[in-house]
Amino acid sequence: MTPEQQMQMEALAWRKLVSHFQKRTDVQNIDLMNMAGFCRNCMSKWLMGGARDVGVEMDYDQARELVYGMTYDDWKTQYQNEATPEQIAAFSAIGKDQITE
Repeated sequence: MTPEQQMQMEALAWRKLVSHFQKRTDVQNIDLMNMAGFCRNCMSKWLMGGARDVGVEMDYDQARELVYGMTYDDWKTQYQNEATPEQIAAFSAIGKDQITE
C-alpha cells in the first residue's frame, strides 16, 4: 500500500464516520463522550487541526458545520436533548486521560 492509498482509505473512512453521525441524530454527544471519549465536537476540532496542518484556514464553526452537516445552532435546536443527571454523573466520572481532544 502506498502512502497515497492509505490517505485515500483514511479519508473514505472519515467520510463514512461523519455521514454515520449525521444520520444518527438520536445519539447525543454526551453519550458519545461517555462511551467513547470523543464526540462530534472533538471531530470538528480534529478537522480544524488537520486544516491548519495543510494550510487551509478554517474556524471552529466551519469545522462543526462540516461534521454536523448543518450549523451547530441548527443541530442543537433540532436534535440536542438536555443531559440527564445520570449522563452528567457518568461524564463527571470520566478521567481527563480518557477524553480525546
